[in-house]
Amino acid sequence: MPVRSAGLLIHRRFETELEVLLVHPGGPFWAKKDEGAWSIPKGLVEAGEDELSAAIRETREELGIEISGDFAPLGEYRQPSGKVVVVWSVEADAAIEVGNIRSSEFQMEWPPKSGRIQAFPEVDRAGWFPIAVAEIKILKGQFAMLADLVKQLGQTK
Repeated sequence: MPVRSAGLLIHRRFETELEVLLVHPGGPFWAKKDEGAWSIPKGLVEAGEDELSAAIRETREELGIEISGDFAPLGEYRQPSGKVVVVWSVEADAAIEVGNIRSSEFQMEWPPKSGRIQAFPEVDRAGWFPIAVAEIKILKGQFAMLADLVKQLGQTK
């Protein structure tokens, strides 16, 4: 059975445009990557954990804020790695301030083979993006989520 992750595709209406909240992964590998590097907030589903609960927990860990609202199932998406991401959409409070995120951290040896363990944030920044910009920023394995959100909301880009 493939590894399963769960996440939230958070959206808002800003003026007249649909925007989505994406996160940029922390750590040295992603530091200089932008286009095709952003993601929805998501993470692994723990054994016995409800998938929606995992999506909400992972979002809280990556952003440092609670997201509530009407969670609508969006779909399941197989990533190039084989992992499956199950996603819900949720309309967010338009006032979510992405400059104030507080992400949990992970540790890794850096630089490689140095013997030094360093801590890095899971997410180093977040941003609100119109769909057309999000299509450029998001990881290719998550691209279909954006189109499905537009369909779900009955919107046009």
